[in-house]
Amino acid sequence: MRRSIAVRLSLSALLVTGTLVGTGASTATAGGEESAAQPLSAGLLSALQRDLGLSPDEARTRLAQEADAAGTEPAAREAAGDAYGGSWFDPARGTLVVAVTDTGRADDVRATGAEPRLVTHTDAELDATATALDRLDAPASVASWRVDPRANSVVVTLVTGAERDAATEDFLAAARAAGPVTVSATTTRAPETFAAGTVGGDPWYTGNVRCSIGFSVHGGFVTAGHCGRAGQQAYGWDRSLIGQIQGSSWPGNDYAFVSVGNGWWTVPVVLGWGTVPDVLVRGSAEAPVGASVCRSGSTTRWHCGTVLGKNETVNYSSGEVVYQLTRTSVCAEPGDSGGSYISGDQAQGVTSGGWGNCASGGQTWHQPVNEILGAYGLTLHTA
Repeated sequence: MRRSIAVRLSLSALLVTGTLVGTGASTATAGGEESAAQPLSAGLLSALQRDLGLSPDEARTRLAQEADAAGTEPAAREAAGDAYGGSWFDPARGTLVVAVTDTGRADDVRATGAEPRLVTHTDAELDATATALDRLDAPASVASWRVDPRANSVVVTLVTGAERDAATEDFLAAARAAGPVTVSATTTRAPETFAAGTVGGDPWYTGNVRCSIGFSVHGGFVTAGHCGRAGQQAYGWDRSLIGQIQGSSWPGNDYAFVSVGNGWWTVPVVLGWGTVPDVLVRGSAEAPVGASVCRSGSTTRWHCGTVLGKNETVNYSSGEVVYQLTRTSVCAEPGDSGGSYISGDQAQGVTSGGWGNCASGGQTWHQPVNEILGAYGLTLHTA
């Protein structure tokens, strides 16, 4: 179901307003002066200068104007009543523009400090049209559609170079029949989610716990069991939903399997964090004692050492006992749990625990990856 949009200001205006509120910064005067007691964020000002091509004074003025527009919109919308056709911030004029379908409402809108503009369709009509499009099956050539108050239309965006086949024409015909629709925008490629592949060493979260991804398997990834229980939701580095913990064993063992979906996918890669190039995983042949091994984790990133022992029983200070772990001279710190151990291009295991840190040194243990694969019937994702 389409979410009702109460305020149709430009996205930048809404985001900047939120930033100002969140930081406690004041608005600037029309001349660009700011309150000495509550200075504007230097990072925000520099970002506006860089990305919008503004001078420092222009950035300060822009922020003040956008804050004023956000404050004016509720009263202007109320003044427009059922003639309201949407609103937007006009950076050239530095003011809020409110579309109205009734000239009799123009003066009322103007009295709030906004600039009225006469249009044909109300916001309610446009939203109903967009809702009708939401019910259609869109072909791959259609990238998106949106209510555009400036165009006073629902604008359909097509993918540049995509074939205008019968499915596309049928969609556009049905869209135009639903209400005011314009096909006036194109994009060079279809939109993609900004989720990512599950990469060894990357952080993942469940509740307030941060751990690290071990290795991608077909259908998900493996990690440490003490990071969460079966049934819990798993979230990625950007806090978007990855999937769910399908199986977890702790103590006794220390492994878990997390399913992957929601726009995420598996990748046979372990992060090198800029220390070394990212490593492709090509198998899981077990390295012997004395062999070199490296670990990737979301806290201390990339560190290496050697395999010191195998099939060790570890009695953790918290009272849990875990069996058949592999001991290494690689350091680790909280948050690295579950992360990848790799020798050359061969997956070895996922971080369980240890002692020390990466400043003064220490030792760590990992749960061998082949045992995890066998426990859940998984197949390692390899290059």
